[in-house]
Amino acid sequence: MKNVRINLGRRSYRIAIGSGLLDRIGDMLAELPVGRKVLLVTNTTVGAIYAGRVTGSLAQAGLEVFQVAIPDGEQYKTLSSAELLYDRAFTAGLDRRSAVVALGGGVVGDLAGFVAATYMRGVPFVQVPTTLLAQVDSSVGGKVAVNHPRGKNIIGAFYQPALVVSDTAALDTLPRRELRSGLAEVIKYGIIGDASFFTWLEDNIHQVLALEPGALAHVIEQSCINKARVVEQDETEQGTRAILNLGHTVGHAIEALAGYGRYSHGEAVAMGTAVAIHLGMDLGMLSREAARRIKNLLHKAGLPTTVPPGLATRDIITAMYGDKKTVGGAITFIIPVDTGRAVIHRRTSEERIRQAIAAARAQ
Repeated sequence: MKNVRINLGRRSYRIAIGSGLLDRIGDMLAELPVGRKVLLVTNTTVGAIYAGRVTGSLAQAGLEVFQVAIPDGEQYKTLSSAELLYDRAFTAGLDRRSAVVALGGGVVGDLAGFVAATYMRGVPFVQVPTTLLAQVDSSVGGKVAVNHPRGKNIIGAFYQPALVVSDTAALDTLPRRELRSGLAEVIKYGIIGDASFFTWLEDNIHQVLALEPGALAHVIEQSCINKARVVEQDETEQGTRAILNLGHTVGHAIEALAGYGRYSHGEAVAMGTAVAIHLGMDLGMLSREAARRIKNLLHKAGLPTTVPPGLATRDIITAMYGDKKTVGGAITFIIPVDTGRAVIHRRTSEERIRQAIAAARAQ
């Protein structure tokens, strides 16, 4: 088992990475200062496969488990779903020491974390991510939220988990599309600040796609280390943490406009990254060779790098103004300037954005 530490003072926690960890959840939770009752939040797909093992482990550790499953899909990450969880927690008699455990992907983690942050003004929260995207990104760093029809993750909080448990064996049942989706976030870490990791991905991406255990563990560990470095410097995204939003400015707009579920989060982020690449070249900040390498790696991972023709440019830009990354009416972009370095570009002009979107359509 590998461990990555997130150092945030009183809110510090560890990320446990390894195979077979679902069966050890109970022992890990027993080491935390939590109460006897646990609300296990999952979805109908993941719950059918793994909830029994997790519930059994928790019960063996002397914990009383109350399980609730939401339907599978981004469209269920809503206030209505949160209300369902509040009702279940209240009925079960959860108090301020009772833990909320999220078993599933990013949707389950974001929703359960939002409920944990707001139920009784905050109860202990444990992330048990079962998708690559959640294991390398959404389960780490304390961002929890639900969606609004006009924007993704608009209603939320910064609320750190007490523990993250990433079982690499859970990826064996992950659909290929979801595995590729997670690789968009993995590649992001190489682009924004880890040139050696980017090169490693160029050489080993096929091993990751083949679910080679050593390659998977390395990808998850390195991604978490890279995210930890950023989060420790800027926990609540007042400045440098914005660098983690590479591809998300346009990506979130695409997700909202297309309807949650049509494109996976990673697919939308890859499209957004393509726009950022063209914007970087237009601004003279990114060389054509570096742009080629980034696009090639996205292609190797099976990710799209073209903006869908059915989404109007004006609608994408309008949606971007409603994104939480827009400050003072100015759109912020994260622009790669090399393989291993990116910058935060504030007050990006609409005309340059239009040109970049047009270039990403024309590929």
